[in-house]
Amino acid sequence: MLALRQASPSAALWRDRSSYADRLIFHTPQWLAFVAEAQGALPVLATVQDGEDVVGHFTGLVTKRFGLRILGSPMAGWTTSYLGFNLRPGVDRRDAVEALLPFAFGSLGCAHLEIRDRSFVDADLAGLGFRWDSAPTAVISLAPAEDQLFGAMAPACRRNIRKAQKSGVVIEEVHDDPSFAAEFYDQLRDVFAKQNLVPTYSIDRVRALIRHLEPAGRLLLLRAREPGGRCIATAVLPWYHRTMYFWGGASYRPDQHLRPNEALIWHALRWARSRGVTEFDFVGGNSYKQKYGTTEVPVPWARRSRSPLVAGLRDAAKEAFALRQRAMARLTRAS
Repeated sequence: MLALRQASPSAALWRDRSSYADRLIFHTPQWLAFVAEAQGALPVLATVQDGEDVVGHFTGLVTKRFGLRILGSPMAGWTTSYLGFNLRPGVDRRDAVEALLPFAFGSLGCAHLEIRDRSFVDADLAGLGFRWDSAPTAVISLAPAEDQLFGAMAPACRRNIRKAQKSGVVIEEVHDDPSFAAEFYDQLRDVFAKQNLVPTYSIDRVRALIRHLEPAGRLLLLRAREPGGRCIATAVLPWYHRTMYFWGGASYRPDQHLRPNEALIWHALRWARSRGVTEFDFVGGNSYKQKYGTTEVPVPWARRSRSPLVAGLRDAAKEAFALRQRAMARLTRAS
Protein backbone atom coordinates (compact mmCIF):
# COMPACT_ATOMS: atom_id res chain seq x y z
CA MET A 1 0.00 0.00 0.00
CA LEU A 2 1.30 3.43 -0.95
CA ALA A 3 1.56 6.39 1.42
CA LEU A 4 2.47 10.07 1.03
CA ARG A 5 5.07 11.67 3.25
CA GLN A 6 5.62 15.43 3.26
CA ALA A 7 9.14 16.39 2.20
CA SER A 8 11.27 19.47 2.70
CA PRO A 9 12.80 21.08 -0.41
CA SER A 10 16.45 20.15 -0.86
CA ALA A 11 18.93 19.78 -3.70
CA ALA A 12 18.72 15.99 -3.40
CA LEU A 13 14.91 16.05 -3.56
CA TRP A 14 14.87 18.24 -6.66
CA ARG A 15 17.47 16.00 -8.33
CA ASP A 16 15.34 12.94 -7.72
CA ARG A 17 12.18 14.66 -8.95
CA SER A 18 13.96 15.73 -12.14
CA SER A 19 14.82 12.09 -12.94
CA TYR A 20 11.21 11.07 -13.57
CA ALA A 21 10.13 10.56 -17.19
CA ASP A 22 6.71 12.14 -16.56
CA ARG A 23 8.11 15.38 -15.13
CA LEU A 24 6.61 18.65 -16.38
CA ILE A 25 7.58 22.29 -16.05
CA PHE A 26 4.77 22.66 -13.50
CA HIS A 27 6.72 20.41 -11.11
CA THR A 28 9.85 22.59 -11.13
CA PRO A 29 10.91 24.93 -8.30
CA GLN A 30 10.72 27.94 -10.61
CA TRP A 31 7.10 27.26 -11.51
CA LEU A 32 6.07 26.61 -7.92
CA ALA A 33 7.72 29.86 -6.85
CA PHE A 34 5.69 31.67 -9.52
CA VAL A 35 2.38 30.13 -8.39
CA ALA A 36 3.18 30.69 -4.72
CA GLU A 37 3.79 34.40 -5.37
CA ALA A 38 0.80 34.86 -7.67
CA GLN A 39 -1.67 33.02 -5.42
CA GLY A 40 -0.25 33.62 -1.95
CA ALA A 41 -0.10 29.84 -1.60
CA LEU A 42 2.29 27.49 0.18
CA PRO A 43 3.96 24.76 -1.92
CA VAL A 44 3.53 21.20 -0.68
CA LEU A 45 5.99 18.52 -1.77
CA ALA A 46 5.52 14.88 -0.80
CA THR A 47 7.18 11.61 -1.61
CA VAL A 48 5.12 8.60 -2.60
CA GLN A 49 6.31 5.73 -0.47
CA ASP A 50 6.04 1.99 -1.01
CA GLY A 51 7.23 0.96 2.42
CA GLU A 52 10.57 2.71 2.77
CA ASP A 53 11.12 3.04 -0.98
CA VAL A 54 10.40 6.33 -2.75
CA VAL A 55 8.45 5.45 -5.91
CA GLY A 56 7.10 8.88 -6.77
CA HIS A 57 6.39 12.48 -5.86
CA PHE A 58 3.31 14.65 -5.38
CA THR A 59 3.16 18.41 -6.01
CA GLY A 60 0.54 20.86 -4.79
CA LEU A 61 -0.01 24.15 -3.00
CA VAL A 62 -2.15 24.98 0.00
CA THR A 63 -4.20 28.15 0.11
CA LYS A 64 -7.12 29.44 2.20
CA ARG A 65 -10.64 30.32 1.09
CA PHE A 66 -13.49 31.15 3.46
CA GLY A 67 -11.09 30.35 6.31
CA LEU A 68 -10.67 26.77 5.02
CA ARG A 69 -7.45 25.10 3.90
CA ILE A 70 -7.54 24.02 0.25
CA LEU A 71 -5.04 21.81 -1.55
CA GLY A 72 -4.70 22.67 -5.21
CA SER A 73 -2.80 20.43 -7.58
CA PRO A 74 -3.63 22.81 -9.20
CA MET A 75 -6.73 24.96 -8.62
CA ALA A 76 -8.71 26.43 -11.49
CA GLY A 77 -7.59 29.99 -12.20
CA TRP A 78 -3.94 29.39 -11.33
CA THR A 79 -2.91 29.40 -15.04
CA THR A 80 -1.17 26.10 -14.28
CA SER A 81 -2.18 23.16 -16.40
CA TYR A 82 -1.22 20.00 -14.50
CA LEU A 83 0.46 19.04 -11.25
CA GLY A 84 -0.45 15.77 -9.54
CA PHE A 85 2.11 12.98 -9.44
CA ASN A 86 5.43 11.88 -10.85
CA LEU A 87 5.61 8.08 -10.60
CA ARG A 88 8.08 5.36 -11.44
CA PRO A 89 7.06 2.92 -14.20
CA GLY A 90 4.67 0.29 -12.90
CA VAL A 91 3.33 2.39 -10.00
CA ASP A 92 -0.45 2.60 -10.28
CA ARG A 93 -1.86 6.13 -10.35
CA ARG A 94 -5.12 5.07 -8.75
CA ASP A 95 -3.17 3.69 -5.78
CA ALA A 96 -1.37 7.04 -5.55
CA VAL A 97 -4.70 8.91 -5.56
CA GLU A 98 -6.01 6.69 -2.77
CA ALA A 99 -2.88 7.49 -0.74
CA LEU A 100 -3.41 11.22 -1.40
CA LEU A 101 -6.79 11.35 0.33
CA PRO A 102 -5.65 10.74 3.94
CA PHE A 103 -2.65 12.98 3.28
CA ALA A 104 -4.80 15.89 2.02
CA PHE A 105 -7.71 15.63 4.46
CA GLY A 106 -5.81 14.19 7.41
CA SER A 107 -2.13 15.19 7.52
CA LEU A 108 -2.62 18.59 5.86
CA GLY A 109 -6.04 19.25 7.39
CA CYS A 110 -7.54 20.48 4.12
CA ALA A 111 -11.27 20.81 3.50
CA HIS A 112 -11.09 20.67 -0.29
CA LEU A 113 -8.82 19.06 -2.89
CA GLU A 114 -8.49 19.66 -6.62
CA ILE A 115 -6.15 17.70 -8.84
CA ARG A 116 -5.30 17.49 -12.53
CA ASP A 117 -2.59 15.02 -13.47
CA ARG A 118 -1.44 14.85 -17.11
CA SER A 119 -1.49 11.02 -17.02
CA PHE A 120 -4.88 10.57 -15.32
CA VAL A 121 -7.69 8.58 -16.89
CA ASP A 122 -11.23 8.36 -15.52
CA ALA A 123 -10.55 4.92 -14.02
CA ASP A 124 -7.95 6.47 -11.70
CA LEU A 125 -10.70 8.51 -10.02
CA ALA A 126 -13.86 6.41 -10.22
CA GLY A 127 -15.28 5.25 -6.91
CA LEU A 128 -13.07 7.52 -4.77
CA GLY A 129 -15.61 10.27 -4.10
CA PHE A 130 -14.38 12.67 -6.78
CA ARG A 131 -16.33 14.76 -9.23
CA TRP A 132 -14.50 15.65 -12.39
CA ASP A 133 -14.69 17.30 -15.79
CA SER A 134 -12.95 15.86 -18.85
CA ALA A 135 -11.05 19.15 -19.48
CA PRO A 136 -9.45 18.07 -22.79
CA THR A 137 -6.32 19.65 -24.17
CA ALA A 138 -5.10 19.93 -27.76
CA VAL A 139 -1.57 18.70 -28.50
CA ILE A 140 0.72 18.46 -31.50
CA SER A 141 3.42 15.82 -31.83
CA LEU A 142 6.65 17.46 -32.97
CA ALA A 143 8.18 14.15 -34.02
CA PRO A 144 7.33 14.52 -37.76
CA ALA A 145 9.56 16.49 -40.10
CA GLU A 146 8.92 20.22 -40.43
CA ASP A 147 7.22 19.91 -43.82
CA GLN A 148 4.93 17.20 -42.42
CA LEU A 149 3.97 19.44 -39.50
CA PHE A 150 3.11 22.21 -41.91
CA GLY A 151 1.21 19.82 -44.17
CA ALA A 152 -0.90 18.54 -41.27
CA MET A 153 -2.38 22.01 -40.74
CA ALA A 154 -5.66 23.03 -42.31
CA PRO A 155 -5.23 24.67 -45.75
CA ALA A 156 -6.55 27.99 -44.46
CA CYS A 157 -4.01 27.94 -41.61
CA ARG A 158 -1.15 27.35 -44.05
CA ARG A 159 -2.40 30.21 -46.22
CA ASN A 160 -2.51 32.51 -43.20
CA ILE A 161 1.08 31.69 -42.28
CA ARG A 162 2.18 32.45 -45.85
CA LYS A 163 0.12 35.66 -45.84
CA ALA A 164 1.87 36.86 -42.67
CA GLN A 165 5.24 36.26 -44.32
CA LYS A 166 4.25 38.00 -47.54
CA SER A 167 2.77 40.92 -45.60
CA GLY A 168 6.11 41.52 -43.91
CA VAL A 169 5.18 40.33 -40.40
CA VAL A 170 8.39 39.70 -38.47
CA ILE A 171 8.57 37.33 -35.49
CA GLU A 172 11.00 38.41 -32.82
CA GLU A 173 12.33 36.36 -29.90
CA VAL A 174 12.32 38.51 -26.78
CA HIS A 175 15.02 38.48 -24.10
CA ASP A 176 15.37 40.65 -20.98
CA ASP A 177 12.82 43.19 -22.18
CA PRO A 178 10.83 44.77 -19.32
CA SER A 179 8.33 46.25 -21.81
CA PHE A 180 7.12 42.84 -23.01
CA ALA A 181 4.66 42.17 -20.16
CA ALA A 182 2.91 45.51 -20.75
CA GLU A 183 2.66 44.84 -24.51
CA PHE A 184 1.21 41.39 -23.96
CA TYR A 185 -1.26 42.58 -21.35
CA ASP A 186 -2.50 45.50 -23.41
CA GLN A 187 -3.21 43.11 -26.28
CA LEU A 188 -4.83 40.65 -23.87
CA ARG A 189 -7.27 43.34 -22.76
CA ASP A 190 -8.23 43.79 -26.39
CA VAL A 191 -8.79 40.03 -26.77
CA PHE A 192 -11.12 39.93 -23.77
CA ALA A 193 -12.89 43.12 -24.83
CA LYS A 194 -14.00 41.31 -27.97
CA GLN A 195 -16.10 39.08 -25.68
CA ASN A 196 -17.18 41.99 -23.45
CA LEU A 197 -14.91 40.69 -20.68
CA VAL A 198 -11.72 41.69 -18.88
CA PRO A 199 -8.62 39.51 -18.28
CA THR A 200 -8.93 36.97 -15.48
CA TYR A 201 -5.57 37.96 -14.00
CA SER A 202 -3.48 41.10 -13.62
CA ILE A 203 -0.30 42.16 -15.34
CA ASP A 204 1.55 41.29 -12.14
CA ARG A 205 1.03 37.61 -12.89
CA VAL A 206 2.68 37.98 -16.28
CA ARG A 207 5.62 39.80 -14.74
CA ALA A 208 5.96 37.13 -12.03
CA LEU A 209 5.98 34.34 -14.61
CA ILE A 210 8.72 36.03 -16.61
CA ARG A 211 10.75 36.85 -13.51
CA HIS A 212 10.75 33.26 -12.25
CA LEU A 213 11.08 31.31 -15.51
CA GLU A 214 13.15 33.43 -17.89
CA PRO A 215 16.41 33.21 -15.88
CA ALA A 216 16.10 29.41 -15.92
CA GLY A 217 15.90 29.43 -19.74
CA ARG A 218 12.45 27.82 -19.68
CA LEU A 219 10.40 30.54 -21.35
CA LEU A 220 10.05 31.55 -24.99
CA LEU A 221 8.61 35.04 -25.44
CA LEU A 222 7.61 36.02 -28.96
CA ARG A 223 6.61 39.33 -30.47
CA ALA A 224 5.11 39.89 -33.93
CA ARG A 225 5.82 43.21 -35.63
CA GLU A 226 4.05 44.64 -38.66
CA PRO A 227 6.20 46.04 -41.50
CA GLY A 228 6.40 49.43 -39.80
CA GLY A 229 7.88 47.88 -36.67
CA ARG A 230 4.85 48.17 -34.39
CA CYS A 231 4.16 45.20 -32.10
CA ILE A 232 0.79 43.67 -33.05
CA ALA A 233 0.83 40.26 -31.30
CA THR A 234 2.67 38.37 -28.57
CA ALA A 235 2.95 34.85 -27.17
CA VAL A 236 4.15 33.40 -23.86
CA LEU A 237 5.41 29.82 -24.14
CA PRO A 238 6.96 27.96 -21.18
CA TRP A 239 8.88 24.79 -22.06
CA TYR A 240 10.75 22.02 -20.27
CA HIS A 241 11.84 18.45 -20.91
CA ARG A 242 9.67 17.17 -23.78
CA THR A 243 6.84 19.73 -23.90
CA MET A 244 6.20 23.37 -24.82
CA TYR A 245 3.00 25.02 -23.53
CA PHE A 246 0.89 27.82 -24.94
CA TRP A 247 0.46 29.82 -21.72
CA GLY A 248 -0.90 32.89 -23.43
CA GLY A 249 -1.21 34.71 -26.72
CA ALA A 250 -2.74 38.04 -27.64
CA SER A 251 -3.06 40.44 -30.55
CA TYR A 252 -4.77 43.67 -31.54
CA ARG A 253 -8.03 43.16 -33.42
CA PRO A 254 -7.37 45.78 -36.16
CA ASP A 255 -4.16 43.93 -37.15
CA GLN A 256 -5.47 40.38 -37.25
CA HIS A 257 -5.87 40.55 -41.03
CA LEU A 258 -2.06 40.27 -41.16
CA ARG A 259 -2.38 36.85 -39.46
CA PRO A 260 0.30 37.32 -36.78
CA ASN A 261 -1.17 34.67 -34.47
CA GLU A 262 -0.63 31.79 -36.89
CA ALA A 263 2.87 33.08 -37.63
CA LEU A 264 3.70 33.11 -33.91
CA ILE A 265 2.57 29.50 -33.44
CA TRP A 266 4.46 28.30 -36.49
CA HIS A 267 7.65 29.97 -35.24
CA ALA A 268 7.15 28.38 -31.79
CA LEU A 269 6.63 24.89 -33.24
CA ARG A 270 9.84 25.07 -35.26
CA TRP A 271 11.78 26.60 -32.38
CA ALA A 272 10.70 23.88 -29.96
CA ARG A 273 11.30 21.06 -32.42
CA SER A 274 14.83 22.28 -33.11
CA ARG A 275 15.59 21.93 -29.39
CA GLY A 276 14.40 18.37 -29.05
CA VAL A 277 10.93 19.16 -27.67
CA THR A 278 8.54 16.42 -28.81
CA GLU A 279 5.11 17.84 -27.91
CA PHE A 280 3.33 21.19 -28.12
CA ASP A 281 0.42 21.53 -25.68
CA PHE A 282 -2.15 24.24 -26.39
CA VAL A 283 -3.45 23.94 -22.79
CA GLY A 284 -7.10 23.59 -23.66
CA GLY A 285 -9.27 22.12 -26.37
CA ASN A 286 -10.91 25.09 -28.11
CA SER A 287 -12.04 24.29 -31.63
CA TYR A 288 -9.94 27.04 -33.25
CA LYS A 289 -6.79 25.08 -32.36
CA GLN A 290 -7.78 22.18 -34.62
CA LYS A 291 -6.53 24.08 -37.65
CA TYR A 292 -2.96 23.44 -36.46
CA GLY A 293 -3.38 19.68 -36.81
CA THR A 294 -3.93 18.94 -33.14
CA THR A 295 -4.98 15.77 -31.36
CA GLU A 296 -7.39 16.10 -28.44
CA VAL A 297 -6.35 14.43 -25.18
CA PRO A 298 -8.80 14.18 -22.25
CA VAL A 299 -7.24 15.14 -18.92
CA PRO A 300 -9.72 14.88 -16.01
CA TRP A 301 -9.86 17.81 -13.59
CA ALA A 302 -11.08 16.32 -10.34
CA ARG A 303 -12.28 17.73 -7.04
CA ARG A 304 -13.37 16.32 -3.72
CA SER A 305 -14.55 18.12 -0.59
CA ARG A 306 -14.68 17.04 3.00
CA SER A 307 -18.39 17.90 3.11
CA PRO A 308 -21.20 18.96 0.74
CA LEU A 309 -21.13 22.42 2.33
CA VAL A 310 -17.52 22.94 1.28
CA ALA A 311 -18.35 21.74 -2.24
CA GLY A 312 -21.17 24.28 -2.37
CA LEU A 313 -18.85 27.08 -1.27
CA ARG A 314 -16.42 26.16 -4.02
CA ASP A 315 -19.13 26.28 -6.70
CA ALA A 316 -20.47 29.57 -5.31
CA ALA A 317 -16.99 31.09 -5.42
CA LYS A 318 -16.59 30.06 -9.06
CA GLU A 319 -19.90 31.69 -10.00
CA ALA A 320 -19.05 34.82 -8.01
CA PHE A 321 -15.77 35.14 -9.91
CA ALA A 322 -17.60 34.94 -13.25
CA LEU A 323 -20.10 37.59 -12.13
CA ARG A 324 -17.27 39.83 -10.99
CA GLN A 325 -15.54 39.54 -14.37
CA ARG A 326 -18.70 40.54 -16.22
CA ALA A 327 -19.31 43.48 -13.85
CA MET A 328 -15.73 44.73 -14.27
CA ALA A 329 -16.12 44.54 -18.04
CA ARG A 330 -19.26 46.69 -17.88
CA LEU A 331 -17.47 49.26 -15.72
CA THR A 332 -14.52 49.30 -18.11
CA ARG A 333 -16.79 49.96 -21.08
CA ALA A 334 -18.64 52.69 -19.19
CA SER A 335 -15.41 54.49 -18.38
